[in-house]
Amino acid sequence: MDVRIAGTATEEEAGAVAAALSEHLGHAVAVYVGDADEPAATESAPGGAAGDDSPTAAANGLGTDEDGLGPTDRERRLREEIEDIERGGPEEYRERLSEQGKRFVRDRLDHWFGPEQDSTGSRAESGDGDGLLFEDGRFAAFDAWHPGAKDADESATPDDRLPADGLITGAAEFEGREVHFMANDFTVKAGSMAEKGVEKFLRMQQRALKTGRPVIYLMDSSGGRIDQQTGFFANREGIGKYYYNHSMLSGRVPQICVLYGPCIAGAAYTPVFADFTVMVEGMSAMAIASPRMVEMVTGEETSLEDLGGPRVHTRESGSADLVAEDEDHARELVARLIGYLPDSADESPPRADPRDPAKSPAGIDGVVPQAPNRSYDVREVIERVVDRDSLFELQPEYGAEVLTAFARIDGRPVGVVANQPERRAGAIFPDAARKAAAFVWKCDAFDVPLLYLCDTPGFMAGSRVEKEGILEQGKKMIYATSAATVPKQCVVLRKAYGAGIYAMSGPAYDPESTIALPSGEIAIMGPEAAVNAVYANELAEIDDPEERAEREAELREQYREDIDVHRTASEVVIDEIVPPSELRTELTARFRFYRDVEKRRPDKKHGTVI
Repeated sequence: MDVRIAGTATEEEAGAVAAALSEHLGHAVAVYVGDADEPAATESAPGGAAGDDSPTAAANGLGTDEDGLGPTDRERRLREEIEDIERGGPEEYRERLSEQGKRFVRDRLDHWFGPEQDSTGSRAESGDGDGLLFEDGRFAAFDAWHPGAKDADESATPDDRLPADGLITGAAEFEGREVHFMANDFTVKAGSMAEKGVEKFLRMQQRALKTGRPVIYLMDSSGGRIDQQTGFFANREGIGKYYYNHSMLSGRVPQICVLYGPCIAGAAYTPVFADFTVMVEGMSAMAIASPRMVEMVTGEETSLEDLGGPRVHTRESGSADLVAEDEDHARELVARLIGYLPDSADESPPRADPRDPAKSPAGIDGVVPQAPNRSYDVREVIERVVDRDSLFELQPEYGAEVLTAFARIDGRPVGVVANQPERRAGAIFPDAARKAAAFVWKCDAFDVPLLYLCDTPGFMAGSRVEKEGILEQGKKMIYATSAATVPKQCVVLRKAYGAGIYAMSGPAYDPESTIALPSGEIAIMGPEAAVNAVYANELAEIDDPEERAEREAELREQYREDIDVHRTASEVVIDEIVPPSELRTELTARFRFYRDVEKRRPDKKHGTVI
């Protein structure tokens, strides 16, 4: 291999360059200084091989073996074909991606799985051992479009390019974990799916079932390729099998989806089938039909953002978990998320090094007000209990009356389900119940212990929430809590009224412990409602407003004494009243001791509550 360097270089520098390149590339190197006709330094291949200075070997950056044999024109042609495939679709479509703030799909894969770069742009191995291990099906649909293929259409235009059939699948290392992945190439027919790409997608899913390793879906697809639907739409092994496989994978391995663009029609089911979905601000959307189709069918005029943008699915539908600011942030979110999850349902979640809480547990009692109707942010309790910087909240803007999050206590992953008194007094609304049920179900599937922090007046009442399905969604939350077999700890922070204590894994719901802070109260209803229900007639007979108010306050205090956790602890309904400053220590010990519990459920095919 010949290399030419600057004319100001010395022979010593030329020799150093020759030695380094020879060692790195594995074949002979000759270094020329400036315009010199003769090399200033040469270095033979390591091991004494003569090397191969043929054009083919030089072009490929490859040397020869011990017999002097190296790559031939056949390999060179293959490498050229691979290089062409990896260029993706027409150049004009690649240029549009940068205008939209998006990466080309192979640059995106490099960002997710490729080695890190140093400040000079040189490649270096990631400290986490990340890397794209291999790709499957790179030559999919090759014969249909490539000029060198025997079956290629001679009249094909650049728009007819179908590299990898617009969908890339393979395996990679991500944050030190081995994963399966798929990624749409939006430069190829807007990331649409057709026969060969569908086959690759299905194979990737089926292999994930065998390996028991997580799947990451990097979605940017306009849906099925309508003009090529024969052979993949209604087939037994067609696009419909995606969702069958999603269902089989559900609860077997974590499925994580990131949306980088519009996902319409059939493509939109992958993100909603995934266990966790991240949308990207300004890029992502998902909907059962495009705005144009919606207008054709219903007459409604709408934009893609209003139809299915991040705000819709993280605040209203609950179909997405998180919104990323940009592509870099999306990867960061998934990197954090996967750290709480095992590779499969057969394994336990990975532990981390323990860390002290962000704030001292000594402040917990000062955070929780004694008065049951005063609001506070439950996060201020959580940050004094869990390891510093470990709280990872999901769906923060959907059903915000219940907080759902992953965290760690003494390095052990836990799923946190906490009532949020800051939002509507922590009453459980239909969306909050649905969100909590889904989260509990996922934690149970992947063996993540559950921590319930209870401070709720119970399920919300009223005609509106009845129409929104409060009973139906409340049933699902109670069902998920009942059916979960992972270790559960219930902490009564303050009020635990009505069926709220049931949904929050109270004493009847098979927790390993039910403990309370001294501010705790457990009752059918709160003091105000109870006094009104029981003593309404007595109070109505008192004409003097001042006397009536005094009697009402007296009755409330009597009622509160009856529902105070000292009473329920005395009757051994709960296991312990814990000094607030010792809550973290108590939970650390209980989660450690109950790390392995065996819970039996009735032998049956499955329940009927979905």
